[in-house]
Amino acid sequence: MTNIELAIWSLPVLLILVFLRAPIALAMIGVGVGGTYLVIGTPMMTLNQLKTLTYGTFSNYSFSIIPLFLLMGQFATLSGMSTSLFKAAESFLGHRKGGVAMSAIGACAGFGAICGSSLATAATMGQVALPEMKRYGYPDSLSTGALAAGGTLGILIPPSVILVIYAILAEQNIAKLFVAAFIPGILAAIGYMIAISIWVRVRPNAARLSPRVPWGQRMVMLGKIWPVILIFVAVVGGIYAGIFTPTEAAAVGAAGTFIAALASGEMTWPRLTESILSTASASAMIFLIILGAGIYNNFLSLTQLPQEASAWVGTQGFSPWFVLTIVLIMYLLFGCVMDSLSMVLLTVPIIFPIMSVLDFGMSVNDFGLWFGILVLIVVEVGLITPPVGMNLFIINGMSKTTPISETYKGALPFVITDIVRVVILASFPAVTLWLVWVIDAL
Repeated sequence: MTNIELAIWSLPVLLILVFLRAPIALAMIGVGVGGTYLVIGTPMMTLNQLKTLTYGTFSNYSFSIIPLFLLMGQFATLSGMSTSLFKAAESFLGHRKGGVAMSAIGACAGFGAICGSSLATAATMGQVALPEMKRYGYPDSLSTGALAAGGTLGILIPPSVILVIYAILAEQNIAKLFVAAFIPGILAAIGYMIAISIWVRVRPNAARLSPRVPWGQRMVMLGKIWPVILIFVAVVGGIYAGIFTPTEAAAVGAAGTFIAALASGEMTWPRLTESILSTASASAMIFLIILGAGIYNNFLSLTQLPQEASAWVGTQGFSPWFVLTIVLIMYLLFGCVMDSLSMVLLTVPIIFPIMSVLDFGMSVNDFGLWFGILVLIVVEVGLITPPVGMNLFIINGMSKTTPISETYKGALPFVITDIVRVVILASFPAVTLWLVWVIDAL
């Protein structure tokens, strides 16, 4: 068996291990170590690699942003901002058909602006919005499906942990990626609200309307979410204006959400300890996956698979748009069996060099931003597609009486809106890049 064939067969082996519920980090480490041994014929290179790769990876200053954004999300969860966001959105939308579900989507978008985790967004907003949706008679499928979809906004609305990791892997500007994600994130929230609006009109008796809130009370509710706006502007605006580096901005965001949690009276010593331990646990998991992806990708580089694949695609005369379509479909299929972080770490080092040599009629920098947002969106779809849609499991676990099949059905309309959004953004790159161009021109 040639090295190329060995590399090709390693992917099915990895997917089988993942399907058998082996931890993705250990699966990648095992396949990478085993593959390297088969190529070299000695374990010495692998043992040396475990030493140098581990230090080389985790001494990268850019990765320090990850635990800080995770800590920011932990503090935001405790600060009571999620409740304020939902109540503010409900005061404007609750009296409309499907308004409470739309309010949950709007609150998820707002919470995603201070929390870079989809799972944390889904879990936090589920605690706030799920009881309210049940109180107004929303079907279990719509309630759980909407909240699972809304949770995905946590990794699309900047700041986003996965977007940071993509930026590091693809050597892209983090600040510009955050700006490029803004309009697609707003489109996602609007698309989800349209899906809810269609649902409640097809089934007009699906839910009751909440009482109309007077404008004065709406302004009071709106005034309670100023910390979210302030933190978002400080983090994203500070990065783009050059006031902070991304890591410094993450530290400012974590400090801001900590102060907001203290001011709300929700921060206690036990909760502070829990936040720090949860951040440490999540960071360790992410870093182990990063290490596993590094070992596996080093094995692939050793076999020359990425270089051979790039050369092969270049000589076949395929249309760049055809290749992009195949890649996006591949991501959608991978999303059914893999978590989003693993997909990005595993595929971007292989796929990005292949895609970057194709001519899409734009500069290399613009392509990196546009392709990153497309990848993020299709990865986001994987969070609400069975059988490994993590957001579906989180929300379904919070709704004890809802069968998982109902949650799957409820997520389907939102998956459709995501696919429509991917088609729009792929067909019209300017939708993604317009805001970046405008800010660069100022």
